[in-house]
Amino acid sequence: MKHLVFTAGCLTAATSAMAQDSDQTPELTVYTYDSFVAEWGPGPQIEQAFEATCTCDLNLVGVEDGAALLARVRLEGENTDADIVLGLDTNLVAAAKETGLFAQHGMTPDLDLPITWDDPVFLPYDWGYFAFVHDKDMDAPSNFKALADSDTSIVIQDPRSSTPGLGLLMWVKTAYGDDAPAIWEGLSDNIVTVTKGWTEAYGLFLEGEADMVLSYTTSPAYHLIAEEDATKTAAAFDEGHYMQVEVAGKLASTDQPELADQFLAFMLTQDFQSVIPTTNWMYPAVELDDGLPDGFETLVQPEKSLLLSAEEAAAKRDAALDEWLNALSR
Repeated sequence: MKHLVFTAGCLTAATSAMAQDSDQTPELTVYTYDSFVAEWGPGPQIEQAFEATCTCDLNLVGVEDGAALLARVRLEGENTDADIVLGLDTNLVAAAKETGLFAQHGMTPDLDLPITWDDPVFLPYDWGYFAFVHDKDMDAPSNFKALADSDTSIVIQDPRSSTPGLGLLMWVKTAYGDDAPAIWEGLSDNIVTVTKGWTEAYGLFLEGEADMVLSYTTSPAYHLIAEEDATKTAAAFDEGHYMQVEVAGKLASTDQPELADQFLAFMLTQDFQSVIPTTNWMYPAVELDDGLPDGFETLVQPEKSLLLSAEEAAAKRDAALDEWLNALSR
């Protein structure tokens, strides 16, 4: 009888200890965009891999598209639940820093990017080129002027909520400068609709609602690798293609600073980066041990790469947005 009582006591104590440990399991909250946390996105695999190393709960919170992330964190301020924001890009970095909400990462990363990266606050996790994706059997325009002069229908994303949408503004502005308003005026009747985010836009394209959709040169790799469908490609534009570098940053207000640093370091490991090409369908920010997946060698390679610095993008953003709004309101 004493043995049974002792065993029950031990079980009770053990259960209590387990409950206490569970209560103390640290949680790291990462704000990111919806497609990242989707079942088919990188989020589920990355969550499992990181939790296996951190003894923590990784809470991935989807917040529409990339540009909406900054708006939400700015609204929440120091009271935000986020420890990490993952999904901004170089067009938003300067505005993000101006909030004063982000802390320096203190890392010297070994990156594999087409550009030099020395930002002390934000770390890249992938990159790619914006492009218009279409069916291969289509005679696609080869530049913005040809697109504007054609009957080709397109779906794009809103630059106020979407990083691809903002990237398109910077693409046109960088390629055409003061002539950008004329380009937008010409494109206005090609635009079927403007969606809040990438997922909605790409879905409309796949449903046949438009001839082309604003996406990435890497998007056809999804169809080729995941669906064994070689019918999609990206239009190569004479003006060149605007580059996107996606980044993550740590909130200064985080109550899990060491765990946040651990996640940022993990972000640049093979366990994270090897997931990116076939879930986020972008180029990884570090060189992969096994190289890029088969199929990536078939993708369009821009002959000219366009990219504004974070400061230049911030300086031109409002004017570019006004030009876009004016053209579409006519």
